[in-house]
Amino acid sequence: MAELVKVAVDAMGGDNAPGEVVKGAVEAAKESSVLKVYLVGKEDLIKAELAKYTYTPEQIEIVNAEEVIEMAEAPVMAIRRKKDSSIVKALNLVKDGTCDAYVSAGSTGATLVGGQVIVGRIKGVERPPLAPLIPTATGATLLIDCGANVDARPSHLVQFAKMGSIYMENACGIKNPKVGIINIGAEEEKGNALVKETFPLLKNCPDINFVGSVEARDISAGAVDVAVCEAFVGNVVLKMYEGVGNTILKAVKQGLMSDLRTKIGAFLIKPALKTTLKKFDAHAYGGAPLLGLNGLVVKTHGSSKAVEIKNSILQCVTFKEQNINEKIREKIIVEGTREG
Repeated sequence: MAELVKVAVDAMGGDNAPGEVVKGAVEAAKESSVLKVYLVGKEDLIKAELAKYTYTPEQIEIVNAEEVIEMAEAPVMAIRRKKDSSIVKALNLVKDGTCDAYVSAGSTGATLVGGQVIVGRIKGVERPPLAPLIPTATGATLLIDCGANVDARPSHLVQFAKMGSIYMENACGIKNPKVGIINIGAEEEKGNALVKETFPLLKNCPDINFVGSVEARDISAGAVDVAVCEAFVGNVVLKMYEGVGNTILKAVKQGLMSDLRTKIGAFLIKPALKTTLKKFDAHAYGGAPLLGLNGLVVKTHGSSKAVEIKNSILQCVTFKEQNINEKIREKIIVEGTREG
């Protein structure tokens, strides 16, 4: 029998909690027989939601937590003061080994702080990066970092590239993934001080398939499998990516509904259009893992519905089954030994 993958889910996190979170957990459990979900939050509310569904009781357990960390709260203070919060209790389940992974649509700041303070970094990892998969014309690209380290150093970006390569190769099955550093031009001499200093380090790194600079406009075309940057740039790229996508989609819908002729055309192309748009659905990839910790921490959008919660939980199964943390740990230890 396959080893169970145990995932602690913050049932109170996000705009649609606990309803969509519980629904997503139930759907994930139905899709994976090796999964056990620990729903952490207010027990009475979780029980009321679970009563709506049929599920295998052995696959879902409730862990009561009476407090909730709100989005607007200061992350460090909230983690310290709210010991009975769903975020803190769920992260402690990973810390003490009860669970392999944690998933939340709640406070990003509290998840980032709690991940590092409670779960802890793998020895040798300087800064854990937040790394979402973003849809491209050829599949998906890992954007690393998109929100955890706004003042990164060159050595941090090199580690991001190595961890991102391991993730893409093992979680997504991409052999020898192409790594690029986000820049304002393709030439090696371009960029700010951080990019200029990091470029030669990546170029001379034997552990990755570095292909040079990648401009933001080329990411959506699938120019690289891993796009490396510090968190300020990554977050701007991610938010612009999402915003432009939503704007274009709304414009297309408005155009197709403008008169009778376009409505008929919309009806005819609907099946092909749905298939095409599905390729660019970011929700299909689950959440953003915070790589380099002693356990997996995954942050999903605050507005996540059940499908994204489900995919984020199933993402944890792949992460565990592919031993990604162990591979990152081995890489960092080997690197540290080599430098020592």
